[in-house]
Amino acid sequence: MCRSIKTLRPPALPEEATEEEIRAAALQYVRKVSGFRAPAAHNQEVFERAVETITEATAELLGGLEVRGAAARR
Repeated sequence: MCRSIKTLRPPALPEEATEEEIRAAALQYVRKVSGFRAPAAHNQEVFERAVETITEATAELLGGLEVRGAAARR
């Protein structure tokens, strides 16, 4: 399952990652860590909260990374 989480920064991704791509990676991470592809109803809220938290953290990480030489490659 983790192999389906793709790298979301240049040069692996030619342009900025979309919100959908970041959320998909967060969802895959939460699925892997929790062991649930789809959580039971009583776990749905905490599952979704984890996806949102990781989505935000991933967006912050990608926004703060400096990829050296990226401008030269364009």
